[in-house]
Amino acid sequence: MPIFADTKQKNIANFQKSIQEKKNTIRRNYDEIGHLYYGQYKDINIDCTKDINAKCDAITRLNEEIEELEIKILRERGLKRCPVCRTENNLSYAFCFKCGARFDDEDSVPAPEAVKAEEPKEEPKEEPKAEAEDTEAEAEDKAEE
Repeated sequence: MPIFADTKQKNIANFQKSIQEKKNTIRRNYDEIGHLYYGQYKDINIDCTKDINAKCDAITRLNEEIEELEIKILRERGLKRCPVCRTENNLSYAFCFKCGARFDDEDSVPAPEAVKAEEPKEEPKEEPKAEAEDTEAEAEDKAEE
C-alpha cells in the first residue's frame, strides 16, 4: 500500500514541477512582451505585432496546459472540479455537492435511475406501405396529365 501512495505522490510532485516550469515560462514571455512593446514605443517604424501575438498565444497554450495538469493532480487525489462553481468533488459523484451541477464526464458513476432512463425505448415502426401508396398515387396523377 505505501508503494501505491508513493507513486501517487511522485506523480503529483512531477505535475507540480511541470506547472512551476510553465509558470516561469509565462513570466519570461510577459517580460519579453514588455520589451517588445517598449521597443515599438521607442521606434514607431518597428512593428513587433507578430512577435507579441506569438508570445500571447504561447501564454494561452501554457495556461491551458497548466489547467490540464491541475486536473491530473486532482484525479490523482481522487477528485474532480465542478465546471460551474469550481468546487472539488469526489470522482464518484454525479452531481456537485455545492451547486448541484451534473458532471458529464466518464469518471462519474451513474446513479441506478440514470441507467434505467438511458435504456433504449422501442419506437413504433412506420409502415413502408404508406410511402409506397403515395408514390403510386403521384405516378397515376402524372399518367393522367
